[in-house]
Amino acid sequence: MNQRMKAPAVVLLLVLIVAIMFSSLVLLKVEPHIPLFFCIMITSIFALVSGVKWKQIEKGLIAGIVNGIQPLMLLFMISFVIASWMMSGAVPTLLYYGMGFIKPEWFAISALFITILVSTFTGSSFTTASTVGVALMGIAHALGVNPGLAAGAIVCGACFGDKMSPLSDSTNLASGTIGVNLFNHIRHMMWTTVPALIITAIIFVFVGHHSSGASLDQLTEMKRVLGSHFTITLWTLLSPLCVMILAFRKVSIIPTLMIGVVTAIVTTFFVNDTLTLSQIINTLQNGLQMKTGNVAVDAIINKGGLLPMMWSVSLIMIALALGGLLQSLGLLDLLLKSAGGAMKKTGHLIAMTAATGLGVNLLTGEMYLSILLPGQSFKKYYEQHNVSLLNLSRTMEDAGTLINPLVPWSVSGAFFAATLGVSALDYIPFAFLLYLSPLFTLIYGYTGIGLASNEKK
Repeated sequence: MNQRMKAPAVVLLLVLIVAIMFSSLVLLKVEPHIPLFFCIMITSIFALVSGVKWKQIEKGLIAGIVNGIQPLMLLFMISFVIASWMMSGAVPTLLYYGMGFIKPEWFAISALFITILVSTFTGSSFTTASTVGVALMGIAHALGVNPGLAAGAIVCGACFGDKMSPLSDSTNLASGTIGVNLFNHIRHMMWTTVPALIITAIIFVFVGHHSSGASLDQLTEMKRVLGSHFTITLWTLLSPLCVMILAFRKVSIIPTLMIGVVTAIVTTFFVNDTLTLSQIINTLQNGLQMKTGNVAVDAIINKGGLLPMMWSVSLIMIALALGGLLQSLGLLDLLLKSAGGAMKKTGHLIAMTAATGLGVNLLTGEMYLSILLPGQSFKKYYEQHNVSLLNLSRTMEDAGTLINPLVPWSVSGAFFAATLGVSALDYIPFAFLLYLSPLFTLIYGYTGIGLASNEKK
């Protein structure tokens, strides 16, 4: 960290970055890529003026992207999974049967608990969204459910399991970073997550009963079109089943999805022997491109492919570069040192932890950093003021794991938008769980309710 950097100037820079992104997305309604690149330019100029060498700036930019290789590879695999599952008939089969079981007025609450079940058993919001989430979005389109509402319910359920499952990497990271017992950490998170889930479920029941739905004739016609263009059989679900089993057994997600793609391609040859290898490769590259004559069906099935996913990949690369630059400059450490005196009260300490998690998400778009940085930075303050570290680990999850999908240029925000086919700005108003849980964290911090206390030695 350069000694010439002063806290007021750093605050002004960070406020400027957030202001640029907010005004670009909300007021100007433009894509986030160029505004993010402008933020990199502004931050680089600030660093150069403060005496930082260009080599350090360059290393920060590169380090940020290198740290994000895993989620970028994951996005590549997701693009292949969606395309291959459309092509093999896996998603069309789920749509065909799902339209008969799920009613429009119960869709939101059904999607919430289906994704909670899957994400809790797999421990991954990304796996959940890219498998049952894609199918549920197709059903939502068929039933005439608001896409933002549908995606909001899916994201809430997927993130619930990602936060509360002992199989989740983020949950293990939050507890392991500061050295608290994993299951004590999960039990302590129930104080904020369970009330947030109950309120979310009640809202979805109410909102779902006031959402419009497709007519019976429309659903019948869509099922007819699906049946005439795809082989509707349970055999097509072999690939999703393999992915779910491997995810449950905690096989790494990228090889799991690779197996999902390979099994889908094999299934495709069995159910449709007219497809050539060239057509399959083109589908993986560009996504399924089929004209069924039904506009609604075409909008649902023409998804996936590597090239359509590059919008999200390029966005994440720019966001990661900005995050790497900010981290290499040590700007967040400087702000924490300046605010050390304000953290003597437990409420202020928890609020500052949550604010840091929120800030890291807004500035870097990286969920793991939003857990790691607050954990590493605040642990000593919690120990100094005799505040249980369980309160720190819970706050890291509430303001880190759950906030990340609410940031359109974050890894999770871009992933969910690309996978579910809905802009983050469209599903954010319906992602009630994701901001109710951090709200309970703040309330508990200042009231003392639901706070863990250190055991006497």
